[in-house]
Amino acid sequence: MIPVDGIFVIDKPAGVTSHDVVARVRKIIGERRVGHTGTLDPFATGVLVMLVGRATRLAQFLSRAEKKYQAVIRLGYGTDTGDVTGKRLDDAEKNVTMETRKARRIHREDIESALASLRGEIEQTPPMYSAKKIAGRKLYEFARRGEEVERRAVRVTVHSFEAVVHDGAVLKQNDDGTLDLTVLVVCSAGTYVRSLAEALGELLGMGAHLASLRRTRAGRLKIENAVTLDQLNELAQSGSIAQALIPPNAALCDLPLVQLSADEVRCTLHGIDMQIDGEVTKQLSGSQPVRMSDANGQLIAVGVYDHSRRILHPSVVILNE
Repeated sequence: MIPVDGIFVIDKPAGVTSHDVVARVRKIIGERRVGHTGTLDPFATGVLVMLVGRATRLAQFLSRAEKKYQAVIRLGYGTDTGDVTGKRLDDAEKNVTMETRKARRIHREDIESALASLRGEIEQTPPMYSAKKIAGRKLYEFARRGEEVERRAVRVTVHSFEAVVHDGAVLKQNDDGTLDLTVLVVCSAGTYVRSLAEALGELLGMGAHLASLRRTRAGRLKIENAVTLDQLNELAQSGSIAQALIPPNAALCDLPLVQLSADEVRCTLHGIDMQIDGEVTKQLSGSQPVRMSDANGQLIAVGVYDHSRRILHPSVVILNE
């Protein structure tokens, strides 16, 4: 077994589930404590953040990070899953000739207006084909049995929803008359990009679905930091796994930092609250997660600051005594 505590950024391939990736990483490194911070659909690719060993305790602090995607939205028909793996919905479209399809014109101004209307805070109803749980079961389990379950709309934030221009054009014409629109999306955790694709199609007066989806960033962890499963296996075989490992402290670098003395480290390992004063308190706000590290920069715990009492409580202890 390779002793590993930290974060791997895996470039997930298409055709496998996020759970499949977890199982593969467990096998490669010989560690049972492996989890991810945000599911990617089987057809999707890109950044899948894997927490390993004691770093699995950090899931709550990393799963809420904003995400960035590159997607291709196919305009022309929708599917029952909202993506390319689903069954085509608008059978009436099959009777439209290719000449009629090619004669369609969507103005760039209409696309830009539709994209703009879907930015900011919006409400989304979780798709039936999603991993969201209701009554302890994943929605796609109901959907595969043909059951429709009532879902409550949730508020999400779309920070950016932009068309990518290729050779001066935003649309690519396909042989079957459909149109492909490549977009970049930056959004809060819990946003369904395929729901954005369907909503965009509605605004443009036609069915739409995701033809492809690639996550390029989760928080500060980017696709440039990622390794494939095959690369991770090669590193493990050569004893070089540390090359791909991101330390917990680095993964949480957005959080404010409190450096602990040796005595404070011992208290933190026992879950004892710490009184803090002085300059460090200026960067802290109430109920805010705080990194608690030793003099060597090793993450000891993530604490929560009580502003009224100026107390830092070690909420999640990473190291064992």
